[in-house]
Amino acid sequence: MKGLLWIVALSAIAVVVSLALQGSSGYALFVLPPWRAEVSLNLLAVLLALAFLAAYFLIRLVSNTLSLGSRVRAFRQRRKDEKGRNALLGAIRALFEGYFERAEKLASGARDLGAAPALASLLAARAAQRRRDFGRRDEWLERAKSDEQSWRLSRLMIAAESLLEERRFDEARRLLLELHNEMPRHAGVLQLLLRAEQGLSDWDEVLRIVKLLEKKDVVPAETLETLRVNARVAILARKTLNAEDLAQCWDEVPRAERSHIAVAGAAARAFMRLGDCRKAHKIIEDALERQWDGVLVALYGECVNEDALERLECAEKWLGEHPGDADLLLALGRLCAQRQLWGKAQSYLEASLAARPSQAAHLALARLFDRIGRTEDANRHFRESAELGASG
Repeated sequence: MKGLLWIVALSAIAVVVSLALQGSSGYALFVLPPWRAEVSLNLLAVLLALAFLAAYFLIRLVSNTLSLGSRVRAFRQRRKDEKGRNALLGAIRALFEGYFERAEKLASGARDLGAAPALASLLAARAAQRRRDFGRRDEWLERAKSDEQSWRLSRLMIAAESLLEERRFDEARRLLLELHNEMPRHAGVLQLLLRAEQGLSDWDEVLRIVKLLEKKDVVPAETLETLRVNARVAILARKTLNAEDLAQCWDEVPRAERSHIAVAGAAARAFMRLGDCRKAHKIIEDALERQWDGVLVALYGECVNEDALERLECAEKWLGEHPGDADLLLALGRLCAQRQLWGKAQSYLEASLAARPSQAAHLALARLFDRIGRTEDANRHFRESAELGASG
């Protein structure tokens, strides 16, 4: 296109000059003693134009010849860059498609061709991780470290993820804490750190990170709720807690979380383990006011305590609201047995079995019959309890 424009321009100039000289009778005289030459102006104009063109093309020829080497190098570099980009894109596609060996090979080729070497090294590291070739993964991560410092965050994030997949939670946590201190608001770092703390069973840290993630709106609320509940249950289930620590731990649980069935159940079991049955029963009663749950109801009748009569009266009120509930009937049977109300206890336990056969009800009946001397009936229910346990 550029050459065509030059031809048009020169043609226009030639036409203008031709029109200007048309009909001209002038001449030009050149004297170089002892010679002299006389030419018409028209011929001189043509000769000058031809001389200009010859000089122009000669200069272009010399210029192109001198720049040939650099143009060849530029062409080769463009071919190399294009080949590197294609290899890099191929590595990304192979990684997404699950061809990990091919992805690593293409990423290696892209790096050798100089196409985003740090990115290529990270892609190769990810592919090696997927192939469970941890030695190769570490080599690629080390190469990425030396390639470009601007890719540091990407490299450390991949390294942390790899450590988590290997269940090397302590190493992953140290790495992620370093990043968290640098970027305390980075949601991706927080999510990986959450996985590390879960793996290390550091439930207090899990609660702290869940609270931070709530403000980010990057994790579904249902998932965060599950994480929070699991952490609370794990904290309350610690067998190293003494009565004072357990009381403090329960006081720290927000009121909205105390009514959650799993949290209330874990707290009740913890207080029962330490012998504080009254506290456990109060926790269960408060939770059941908000949400009915058979597991908590059954737990209500387990702990032996002097408040059995109060619990019996409360449970009988519940029976009016939930008639035929197998778990409630089991709890009532246990409570009657604690008060040595053998007839009522037997009736409730047999009603529980009629509503839903369970190992716990058979075992409670077996113990009741054993205490009142009905050995044959006790043995029968012991056997039925064992059979249910084996089949379950």
